[in-house]
This record gives sequence, structure tokens and C-alpha cells, in this order.
Amino acid sequence: MAKRFDWIRKEIKELKSSGFYNKIRRLSSPQGAWLVVDSRKVLNFCSNNYLGLANHPRMIRAAKEAMDQYGVGPAAVRTIAGTMDIHLELEQRVAAFKNVQAAISFQSGFAANMGTIPALAGKEDAIFSDELNHASIIDGCRLSDARIVRYSHCNPTQLEQVIKENEGTYRRGLIVTDGVFSMDGDVAPLDKIYKIAEANDILLMVDDAHGEGVLGKGGRGIVDHFNLHGKVDIEVGTFSKAFGVVGGIVAGNANVVEWLSQRGRPFLFSSAVTPQDVAACIAAIDILEESTELVDRLWDNANYFKKEMSKLGFDTGKSQTPITPVMLGEAPLAQQFSRDLFEAGIFATSIGFPTVPKGKARIRVMISAAHNKEDLNKGLGAFMNVGKSLGVI
Repeated sequence: MAKRFDWIRKEIKELKSSGFYNKIRRLSSPQGAWLVVDSRKVLNFCSNNYLGLANHPRMIRAAKEAMDQYGVGPAAVRTIAGTMDIHLELEQRVAAFKNVQAAISFQSGFAANMGTIPALAGKEDAIFSDELNHASIIDGCRLSDARIVRYSHCNPTQLEQVIKENEGTYRRGLIVTDGVFSMDGDVAPLDKIYKIAEANDILLMVDDAHGEGVLGKGGRGIVDHFNLHGKVDIEVGTFSKAFGVVGGIVAGNANVVEWLSQRGRPFLFSSAVTPQDVAACIAAIDILEESTELVDRLWDNANYFKKEMSKLGFDTGKSQTPITPVMLGEAPLAQQFSRDLFEAGIFATSIGFPTVPKGKARIRVMISAAHNKEDLNKGLGAFMNVGKSLGVI
């Protein structure tokens, strides 16, 4: 056996012995309230399919029709021969939906952050980044070669302080924050952050991956939630969560969008999202523009589940959104809790280091508009039984 892989085998063994190894389960069904996982039908409390759109009949029909019209892929990068009219239609629809000047699409939300941040900041610049920002923001900041200045989580006062401390030491500044933080479910104080950005003439960027389809009127996102239209320079989003498809989007100031079409490296050097995915995203916008029913149901379900979990004695953290972290502490306990839930017919994955800090492992429950009250009660019953058996409650 080749020795050059010894260090990898050692690291994997250590992950398993310490309880940090992530077992990846196999799905054999469409996303929805219920899934077939490892050949078992289980209640789904894991997916980011907030509105239940991933298997919506209108989405499926739109994807099939687009595939018949355009084929299965663009077969070229956007700047050479891969920009189809349906890509432009999606970007126009997103801009109108979010009430911004322009939008540009990427292959994923991760790619959007990786393309946007290095295009806006370089070696002579400074990026002021929330300490709990998503990995894609962290990696985008690293790629930029800009000086990264972290500020305390959701703390505008400390943000203002570090900006003042670094005043005059950089060419251009960029403030970047998640809108909804995916592990805790809390919401960035974007209204306060905007005032700081405006006072210091610094670009403001928000990653709204978990806010789109969730916050704001009819799911228009965090900028709509705070009524900051025209004030936030860059909104990064994804179509892989509430929209139930795949792809990323950058929306906001038209100058920024035009610049990204010239210097956003994932846009320039990788083929665009397939036409069937684009068509499904457009169908999702149609659905959201027609009614707030799905968003309203999502919040009703989330509020009910959180309330009942608190009654049972669980610690659900500081979430302000349908993301419901069930705080357990140590990774081995969280993994055992997840396994016991699965045996009870509930698919709810444990999350530990490095996704969250050591000592803050949890089960992250993702409530959906696709769940009904019976589903939620079944889940609550399983959490109660497992929680008691493991001494959590």
C-alpha cells in the first residue's frame, strides 16, 4: 500500500475515533417532506428545500420543456458561445423580483462569492468580514489577496471600530456579511451595517443564500426585509435552497454586475448552469410572484415547531428564521442523537466541527412548507423520545 497516502488514512481514522467523521447517506427519491434514504422512507428534516419547490410539478414541467428546446447544456462559457437567451431572461426576472438594477448568474452560490469578492478587492484593499461568515465568503476573501479584517458576529459597533482603526491603510473597502447565518439561523443587522457602509463610503455585500424565499415580502430576501432597496450594493444568492434547483446569482448595482461579466472568473472560465435548471428557476419566480402562500406556510410551520421544541426543554439557540439548531454540545452526542432519530424514521443530520466550533455540535432542523402538522408532530415525538433516552431533556 502506497505510503504517500498514509497521512490521509491517519487523518480519516482520527476523524472517526473523535466523532467528527461525516457519514454521507444516500438518497433515492426527490426532495420533499419525506425521502428514501439508505433504502428507508424517513421524514426529512435536513434539506434546504424551504418552500418544497424541488419537486414541484411546474418546476419539473418547465425543466423538461427547456431541455426539449435547448438541449442538456450550454457547452461553452458565457463569454464565448454559452449565453443563451434563457440565461438573460432569468437575470432580468431576478433583477425585477428583487427590485435591483441588474443581476448576473453563476454556477452556484459558492461560485458567486468566489467570483465576486476577488473581482472587487485586491492586495491594496481591506475586507471587513463577519467572523461567522460562510466558507464561500472566507475562501473568496482569501483568493482576493486583500487584507481581511474580521469583526465580532453581528456586531455593528465593533465593525465601526475596526473600520476606524484601519482608516487610511487601504485603497478600497468592502463589508461582507451573511444575511441569514446558516448554522444558527440568526439575521445580520443589515440596516445598521448599511449606515456604517454609507458613512464610510465602503461597498456593502450581503450573501442572502438562506434569506431568499424566506425573508421579505413573498421571499424577496433580506434587503426587502429591511427595506434597503437601492442601498445594498451587492446581493449574492443561490437557487439551490428555497428555489429548489441549482445556481448562484449576484444582484444589485449595475456597475458591479457589468464588472463581474468582465472579471468574475467562474463566469469567464466555466460553463453556465444548464437551460433546464434556468427554466426551473424562472418557474420558481413565477410561483413566488403569484402568491405568498408557500412563504407564509413555511413560517407557520417553523414557529410551531420551535415553540413545541422549547416546551420540551430543548435549546434551539438564537434562531430568528426557520433554521432550528438543536444544541447538543459534543460531536459524539450529536452523532448518536442523529442515528437514534434515523432509527425512529427521522432524517436529521448532526453538524459538528469544522462546520461549527468545537463544543457547539447540534442537530440542525430545516423546516419546510412541504411539511404538514402531522409531519411536525411526528418529528417532535421522536425528538422527545431520543432526547429523554440520551439525557438531553
